[in-house]
Amino acid sequence: MLEKFFENAMWKTRLFVLLPVIFGLIGAVILFVVGSVDIFEVLIYTLDVYLNGLHPENFHEEIVSKIIGAVDLYLIAVVMLIFAFGIYELFISKIDAAEETSAGNNILTIHSLDQLKDKIAKVIVMVLIVSFFQKV
Repeated sequence: MLEKFFENAMWKTRLFVLLPVIFGLIGAVILFVVGSVDIFEVLIYTLDVYLNGLHPENFHEEIVSKIIGAVDLYLIAVVMLIFAFGIYELFISKIDAAEETSAGNNILTIHSLDQLKDKIAKVIVMVLIVSFFQKV
């Protein structure tokens, strides 16, 4: 009886994984919003430059750098999403809504920690490439 109580309690501790899932999703949404705001600011700046007939020095480099920075934020947001979905599926439950779509089966289905690490690593490599490209 003590063993059954302990095992049930131990099994329920997996619900603590909901904290990184929730905050990972919040972080992803924040990064998507910030990246979108950055691109919107570039749009406003570009329109202002062209409508006023200005052409500041390094204009193209500046806007390309800002847009690449926003793409970098988007990719990091994708990492957060993949992490949140993967941790949820591994520790809590399968996501029924994702299993009903082909995109969910291809992108978000995680069956092991190794598979989660592989998916995150691929996106992180893209983040590093984009960051390098932004610096160049």
